[in-house]
Amino acid sequence: MPNFNRVIILGNLTKDPDLKYTPTGTPLCNFVIAINSFFKDSKGVKQEEATFVPVTVWKKQAETVAEYLKKGRPVLIEGRLKQERWKNKDDGKDRSRMIVVASIVRFLGKPPQGQDEKPPISNEEPSPEQDEENIPF
Repeated sequence: MPNFNRVIILGNLTKDPDLKYTPTGTPLCNFVIAINSFFKDSKGVKQEEATFVPVTVWKKQAETVAEYLKKGRPVLIEGRLKQERWKNKDDGKDRSRMIVVASIVRFLGKPPQGQDEKPPISNEEPSPEQDEENIPF
């Protein structure tokens, strides 16, 4: 049976996006979105739970995200899950986390006052050269 790896998430940026470039000059942008869920506990009291999801965007889309998205802005992300692995510098232990590699980023809500809106970003799948082997951090 073939595998399928696709996610769609909607949340708000927790801080401004961080734009960087690989040694070969390819733009990449990292940011985190908060996804809030609401539920009632065993006593019927409404509770809120936040899930924080790291997102990576590549190429021209990365530059556009860094230019137009700011902390608090709602965004819809479509992409794939990727597991990052590394050794902790302090204790040498293996670490990992799941991130979303975005293929589509849609700006939602109104832009901050005084900022023009850019049309939604088109599909842009990361190229094989953009796998994490080229990332210097």
